[in-house]
Order: sequence, then C-alpha cells, then structure tokens
Amino acid sequence: MTKIGTGLAPTGPAAGTGGRVDWVDYAKGICIVMVVMMHSVLGVEKATGQTGFMHLLVAFAKPFRMPDFFLISGLFLPLVIDRDWRTYLDRKVVHFAYFYVLWVTVQFGFKAPAFAAESSWTQTGLLYLESFIEPFGTLWFIYLLPIFFVVIKLTRNVSPLLIWSVAALLETLWIGTGWTAIDEFCARFVYIYSGYLFASHVFALSNCARAYPIRALAALALWALIDGGLVALGFSELPLLSLMLGLAGACAIVTMGTLLAHARRLDALRFCGEHSIVIYLAFFLPMAATRTLLLKAGLIEDIGAISLIVTIAGVAGALLIWRLALAVHANFLFERPDAFWIAPKKQPTALQAAE
Repeated sequence: MTKIGTGLAPTGPAAGTGGRVDWVDYAKGICIVMVVMMHSVLGVEKATGQTGFMHLLVAFAKPFRMPDFFLISGLFLPLVIDRDWRTYLDRKVVHFAYFYVLWVTVQFGFKAPAFAAESSWTQTGLLYLESFIEPFGTLWFIYLLPIFFVVIKLTRNVSPLLIWSVAALLETLWIGTGWTAIDEFCARFVYIYSGYLFASHVFALSNCARAYPIRALAALALWALIDGGLVALGFSELPLLSLMLGLAGACAIVTMGTLLAHARRLDALRFCGEHSIVIYLAFFLPMAATRTLLLKAGLIEDIGAISLIVTIAGVAGALLIWRLALAVHANFLFERPDAFWIAPKKQPTALQAAE
C-alpha cells in the first residue's frame, strides 16, 4: 500500500527528516488547521445563530485559506510533470479518486439516515450518485486536485504566460454557475498553477525568510494589517484585489512555515501538515459529534469557546481515527491498496506529499 499523499522529492534546502522539506509541512499544517477552523466555526454559528470571537479569525483567513493550500499543492509538480501518462495518472488521478469515492461513501454512511428522513431513501441514493458530478461537502478539494493536475500536464507546452493570464482572469470574474467543480476551478486554478509555475521563486522566498527572519516578521506584520484592514472594510472580495490577497496570503503562509521551521517551534503543527489529507478526510465526524455534544449539554455559553473546542476536536479526532484505523488494520481508509494501482509502484528515496 501507499500512504496518503503524492510523494515528490524536495527541491529546496532545509529538508527535514526523511528528505521532507520542513517548512512545507508547517505551511500545510497552518492550512489544514484553518480549513478545519472554518468549518467548525461556521457550523457552530449556523446551529446557534450567533457569532463568537473565532469568527474574526475565519474572516481574516478567508482571502488566503484555500489559495495557499492550492499553491503549495503545485510546488512539487515540476518534478513529475514529464512522467509518462500511466504513472502520472496513477499518482495524480487514481490516487485522489480512490480516497474521494471511499470517503464520500463513508460520509454518506453517517448522513444518509438524516437525508432520508428529510426526503426519501430513493432521493438519498440519487444524491449519492450526484456526488460524483457535484463534489460532496468538504471533499471538493480532493475532487478538484486531479482535474487541476491533468489540465496542467495537458497544457505544459502552451505558453505559461497565456495560461496564467487566463487563470487570473477566471479568478477575477467570480464565475457562479452553481456547479462547484466549475466555479471552484475558475476561482482556484490560478493558485495551483502559480505554485507550479513559480515554484523556484517560492523556494527562494522561503530561503530569504530563513536568512532574514526579522525582516520576514516585519513583512508578516505589514501583510496582516493590510489583509485584516481590507477584510474589515469589506474590500477583500473585490475583483483583482482578491487575487492579490490570495497570492500575498499564500506567500505569508510560506514565510510563517519557514520561520516556524527555522525556530523549530510547534512540532504539532508540522505533524498536522505531514498528515494534512488524513485530517481533511476524517475531521468531519469528530467535528460534528463534538459540536452536537457541546450544544446539547449547554455547559459552555461562549460561542467562541465552543468553536475553538470543536476545531481542536476536529483536528485531534481525525488523527485519532487514523491511528485507530491503523491499529485495527483498516489501513484502506488512509492508504491506497495495491489493487488500486494502475502503474508499477516505486519507492523514491526522498519523498514529500504534494497534497
């Protein structure tokens, strides 16, 4: 079996244990925690009709929460873009398709009774089938990744400037067809393509932050003021400005990850980054269970505190589910079985997941 994540060799300095690039794991850790935080906070606020202090953090992160995840996902693509199609599709399409199909089924297993109570079991079955056309819930990210990877390989001989310009234009148009795959493709492709196209520059930015940490901290402070100010003023979603904030925020996350790696702080965050897709797949269950338990118990009144606890439970609970799955040999939940490979397996000496 292969562990979750697409293995790619590191291309920059500061590789950590096992050949992994340390700051990339820290950056992905920041990304996945922000994603869980967003779903946790908005879920609590929707259930209660109130907002808490965590809402401010979610709003602050909105301009860059997904752009940074996609940009980081494109960083190692230049190393594998010229692989033969069979191997490329195995690592970049079949890999993520397996986990999408599996975890859509898992999520439906928990949600089907509620869906059936609202409509019927027939409608629930149709909704399940529809999830292979319209991405289901939180899983839209891994639904889109294979599409992005295929498009980038198909267009690798087309002018990069043309592709990037079209992608940037699509982002600024804020296309809303109602179909998640199309809308999110238009909104996010520019970021993963930027990670692919400007990978060497991103690693250079990391090297610069590592060499000049004080200047990097000053730049982060300035960025935070600008991002927070534009969000507060309601300007962050304006055309072109949203693209600029997305790219700037992604660079800020790269810088944060580098500084944390340089200082060797918050190893738990790095661990989360190493297992970001594990968390992404499984956090919905502990998050929803904790939210329901806390709201029914009524022991905590502060909405912000409830949201914070639910966020922590979502992250920690997902990792616990992963460990329990491995303990009872249910590895297929987080590892792709041999039967689902379409290309020969190869174990490189130095890998990093490009999730």
